[in-house]
Amino acid sequence: MSYQALYRVWRPQRFDDLVGQQVVTRTLKNAIITNQISHAYLFAGPRGTGKTSAAKIFAKAVNCHHAKDGEPCNECAICKAITNGQLNDVIEIDAASNNGVEEIRDIRDKAKYAPTQADYKVYIIDEVHMLSTGAFNALLKTLEEPPANVIFILATTEPHKIPLTIISRVQRFDFRRISAQDAFDRMKYILDQKQVDYDEKALWVIANAAEGGMRDALSILDQVLSFSDNEVKLDDALLVTGSVTKQLLKKYFLEVCEHEGATALDTMKDILGEGKDGQRFIEDQISFIRDVLLYQESPSLINVESTGLKEEDFQELTKAATAETLYQMIDELNNIQEEMRFTTHPDVYLEVLTIKLAQIQQHHQPEAGAPSPVADETVEKLQQEIQQLQQTVKQLQANPRPQARPATAPPRQANEQPRVQQRKVHVNINKVYPVLENATRQDLVNVRDLWGDMLNMLSVPQRSLLHVSEPVAASAVGIIVAFNYPFLFQQAADDTTLLDNMENALQRLTGNERQVVFVPKDKWPQIRQDFIKDHGFGKHGPKVADQPVKQAPVADSASAPASPEQAPQPPLPDEPAAPQSAVDDPVATAQKLFGSDVVKVEDN
Repeated sequence: MSYQALYRVWRPQRFDDLVGQQVVTRTLKNAIITNQISHAYLFAGPRGTGKTSAAKIFAKAVNCHHAKDGEPCNECAICKAITNGQLNDVIEIDAASNNGVEEIRDIRDKAKYAPTQADYKVYIIDEVHMLSTGAFNALLKTLEEPPANVIFILATTEPHKIPLTIISRVQRFDFRRISAQDAFDRMKYILDQKQVDYDEKALWVIANAAEGGMRDALSILDQVLSFSDNEVKLDDALLVTGSVTKQLLKKYFLEVCEHEGATALDTMKDILGEGKDGQRFIEDQISFIRDVLLYQESPSLINVESTGLKEEDFQELTKAATAETLYQMIDELNNIQEEMRFTTHPDVYLEVLTIKLAQIQQHHQPEAGAPSPVADETVEKLQQEIQQLQQTVKQLQANPRPQARPATAPPRQANEQPRVQQRKVHVNINKVYPVLENATRQDLVNVRDLWGDMLNMLSVPQRSLLHVSEPVAASAVGIIVAFNYPFLFQQAADDTTLLDNMENALQRLTGNERQVVFVPKDKWPQIRQDFIKDHGFGKHGPKVADQPVKQAPVADSASAPASPEQAPQPPLPDEPAAPQSAVDDPVATAQKLFGSDVVKVEDN
């Protein structure tokens, strides 16, 4: 058989084999023992934390006739078939490639049939957040009223993208990141079973580089084994992960603390010359300073062995910089790390970073009871200023000056511009009017009904921006969205990505292409009034005999017809024109355009 990766060979087959998920495994085992099995579960958490493995173990446990304490036996025919992926009653689906409505409808239809071999038919849908809105709606009814002996297990790394209607119908389990200690213990156990020589410091490097993912840790370990000929060495682990040795980090840290910028630059160049990654260097430096900061606060807060340093090293490091200096260094590292994400010259940013760190001034706290020279100098200056002020007050009391008339500010000229000018809000009327010319109340009602679904298809920052907006007019070709605040309107109008995402979402929901137009809410009444006036819907509108009456826009629920049937339509060619008196009467014209139930007549 061909070689298999470590994360496949050592995939957990029992709940007790899952690393770092004790709360989840205990809850699932108790549910199986007490026979309180739900019809749907949601496993959410970062990548490589055991979500899919837990789903397969759960499928074996509920179907195993020899289960003990909630754990599958892994020896019966059912358990072996599920482990090998050969049982037809346990179906694993990748939602990233099967995210359409037809695939979910097929699942819904087949779920009605009873299982053929097992007691329960289990559907494991991985990356469920990739399903489309239509697919979620097709799955919703099945989750609400599932057939007997059917269990759905949904796994996702992004639970915020799943509709709340789905989440409310499942039991949610959050898988947490794997700690470095748990990853270290698991890799040590695997290497002991394989009888492979290893350096524990190398395992700590791999565990920290995995960033909470057990699968990532085993993948890196597999890569190190291949690189070092079936042996795990510290230098090989550092080279494969792109990490920096602790001694180099210690040397760099002490040099910047002593304000030796030139020497620190040489150390940094030596680090990069060995092929180390710039981003990894910054991450290692942040982790290094974090360890120093925690040890400075309390030595019991960190595991010294996991850092690759000794107690003597930490005692030296904690004396090199104060906590305030360490905070400033972490801030500088974070800022440079953010700027380096989109650059092709990381060495330039790292050189600037080194100079900044070396120029941070130390602020040592004086010992208790010891006089501070800076404080004494400050007090002496304040005393001198107080004496000068007292002398000035005495002189003024002795020789009082006549009260000066308050100076009046010169009047502002009529054509004088204020010093600070607000940015002018610009509305593209050429995009607003085509929407209003075909707008109807029914289109606006339909858009408002779909507004929540459309927001769920956008990113979190885009949804937060649109929470202060609402659709105020809609037609078959577009919608008009009003913003409560002008500066948010301008921000949304300049965001072309937001417009594209909204138009794509509306097209997926309605099947029609619609143009989205933004307007500020305080200018919307004037825009609506100007449109009515420009298109002849006002008091002195065009006569019907001379020009067909145009369809009235739907500005909002207060100015639109009560139903689509009441929306004004242009007269047909053979239809007789309206009487002259009806056109000249503004009340009759308004009632005809907007509906008699909306028009209110007031006497001036």
